[in-house]
Amino acid sequence: MPETYLVTGVAGFIANRVAAKLIEQGHTVVGIDNLNDYYDVRLKQHRLDKLSHPNFTFIKGDIEDRALLRKVFDDHSFAAVLNLAARAGVRYSMANPHVYMTTNAMGSLNLLDEMQRTGVKKYVLASTSSLYAGQPMPFLETLSVNTPISPYAASKKAAEAMAYSYHHLYDIDVSVCRYFTVYGPAGRPDMCIFRFIKWIDEGTPIELFGDGEQSRDFTYVDDIANGTILAVKPVGYEVFNLGGGGEPVSLNTVIASLEERLGKKAELTHKTFHKADIVTTQANIEKAKAMLGWHPQISLDEGLQKCVDWHLQNKPWSSELVLP
Repeated sequence: MPETYLVTGVAGFIANRVAAKLIEQGHTVVGIDNLNDYYDVRLKQHRLDKLSHPNFTFIKGDIEDRALLRKVFDDHSFAAVLNLAARAGVRYSMANPHVYMTTNAMGSLNLLDEMQRTGVKKYVLASTSSLYAGQPMPFLETLSVNTPISPYAASKKAAEAMAYSYHHLYDIDVSVCRYFTVYGPAGRPDMCIFRFIKWIDEGTPIELFGDGEQSRDFTYVDDIANGTILAVKPVGYEVFNLGGGGEPVSLNTVIASLEERLGKKAELTHKTFHKADIVTTQANIEKAKAMLGWHPQISLDEGLQKCVDWHLQNKPWSSELVLP
């Protein structure tokens, strides 16, 4: 049955694909985004342009704006709120910790408060694998994540904790989705794959923190979007890992693959490994498979090719995007 959903951060990389897929399924989407300039706003507008549809309403605004949210919730009857609005990025959170707390934690609280006021009963919260730093792999949702090593991770932990409080007090059904290194076409330009493609293609030295053997559980954006939508089902309060589910892949391996696809050799500039970064991530995704029926579909090889294709097809514009 068609429903109406609120998707926050809708001009962002992942939320944009979530909104697109909900619309494809026949639902109505109200999307909110403040279009901040953390990275090149032209990329955000590029994503928004692809959502032009009678079933899509865009609101330029901020989830920190309680008066705006009150109006949004009064004007619409939502089946669920999918909160993907966030300040992302581990290193940037060290330079601007306050904005991470106000957006990621207080913004989440504002949404939960409006849900409680208007009787919206389903909340999907985008969270992060960064919470698992220092834990044994593959990471399980049952692991204690009480020692976040960056303001970004701490702000996401705060959002998860507040969501549990509202579940307990007001019977709001909560799915927390912890994402693992999401990549794909029109991705975030502060993420490694976007930057590597741009730098290799234009001959700019790649800034590599550490020796490049740090590895990630890379997950294609459409797989993440599908898992996020499946998480709308009633679960009580549950945390789900959404990751690639395979062996972690090193940055050196990714660079070599991109060199081959672009037909160009990368020049590397090594920098000191950052203490707020995680050396390796690997998701245990058995819970998402069992409870949500979710399985990642896109291999890293296929996904990297889609990223390179997008970059090449959108030149020269894609080459001119300013990296944060």
